[in-house]
Order: sequence, then C-alpha cells, then structure tokens
Amino acid sequence: MALASVRALHAAVDRAARPLLAAHAERLACRRGCSDCCRDGLTVFEVEALRLLHDAREALDAGPGPEGACAFLDEEGACRAYAARPYVCRTQGLPLRWLEERAGELVELRDVCPLNDPPGALPVEELEARACWTLGPYEERLAAIQRTHFGSLRRVSLRSLFEERGPGLPARP
Repeated sequence: MALASVRALHAAVDRAARPLLAAHAERLACRRGCSDCCRDGLTVFEVEALRLLHDAREALDAGPGPEGACAFLDEEGACRAYAARPYVCRTQGLPLRWLEERAGELVELRDVCPLNDPPGALPVEELEARACWTLGPYEERLAAIQRTHFGSLRRVSLRSLFEERGPGLPARP
C-alpha cells in the first residue's frame, strides 16, 4: 500500500510538472548529466526510500556513486534511479513559488536555479503564478503518505540505502 501510494503521488507530480517543463524548455538547463543540485547528504522520507529500494535495484546492486555527489549518480552525472527518483528531483530546476508568513502577513517568495535563469529570460519574479511550481500541496500529500505508513516524518539519507538495510527500512528486496 505504501509503495502504491508513493508511486501514484510521483505519477501525479510528473503529470502536473509536465506543462511547466514544456513551457520553460528553453530556459531549463536541466538535462541528463546536469547534476549541480545532486549533492551528497540528500534525505528522503522513508516511503520514498522504500520506493528506491524496490524500484532502483540495479543501481543499488551496482553500489553508490562517488562521495560528494548523490549516491545514485553514475560517473557522467546521470541518475541511475531516474524512474524512481524522489519528489524533489522531479521538480528540481522549475521556477518555484511559495507562501511564507512574515510579520503576520502572507508573502509570496520565488526562486529558480541560477543555471535556469539565463540572461534575457523573464525574471522569475515576473512570471505568472501559474508558470511556477507551487511548493506546499504535493509536499503535504507526501508527508501524509509518510505519516500514514510510517507514523512519523523520519527521513533517511540516500547514501544509506546502499547499505544492506536502510535504517528503519526493510532489507533490500
């Protein structure tokens, strides 16, 4: 059930992100081998770790990538777990928007990877709200799946999944 839930969420994220990826294709530098954001120390909820344990077996069997980079990257910087990649990796690079409360008021903030903010492009602050990935709704759904199936919001490092057992997770299948 946990595995089906996180797979369904990832599919929904992919469907929702697809129009934004297409709309921003010219400004996005994110391509196979672009791994500037793929750093060591990344953590995921246990439910996403479970998906990687089940759906990225070949990468896990091959062993972790070099220290300093995400453990799932190969020597060329390509993701070896692309189909099973976590939520954050599915939306990385898109122009982001989110709301924060400051001094009792909601304020909209925005950001985009510097590699995806080329000279001459419309600044992320001037994009229409619908042209940005809104942080919050999918993170809340992912957290709810995590709480339902694991009872907490515990996170595990991606590199730890290459051990015989990820902490608090079943043995690799």
